[in-house]
Amino acid sequence: MGYRAVRALAGGAVLLGASGLLGGCGLLGGNTDEVCAGAKAAFQQYMTQVKTVSANDPAQWKKSTEQLAARVEGLSRTAEDEDLKKALKSEADYLRAAANALGTGDAAQLDSVIAATPDRIGGACD
Repeated sequence: MGYRAVRALAGGAVLLGASGLLGGCGLLGGNTDEVCAGAKAAFQQYMTQVKTVSANDPAQWKKSTEQLAARVEGLSRTAEDEDLKKALKSEADYLRAAANALGTGDAAQLDSVIAATPDRIGGACD
């Protein structure tokens, strides 16, 4: 992994901030607002955490990404809205797959996941 991955994550943070995921939460009723706020907090904490990790420490990147996947999956289990539940579960699966690749130093999959997250989760939170 290298500087490119760190730059991609920073770009992903900007995309997340511009999306519905980190903007206003959903208007779907139920517990959507709380679950979307939880997702927002999880991704913000992840971005803060990985900023402190060396780009050359794939094990730590993998661990942080696996932790994010677990938090997102936990949120999926609490979501009352089926579309949001499905979006969060899928996101957790994508994050786990990216974490496995990160363990070998390959950040390409994480780049793709982070770039697509605003559409996948943000769309479900709108």
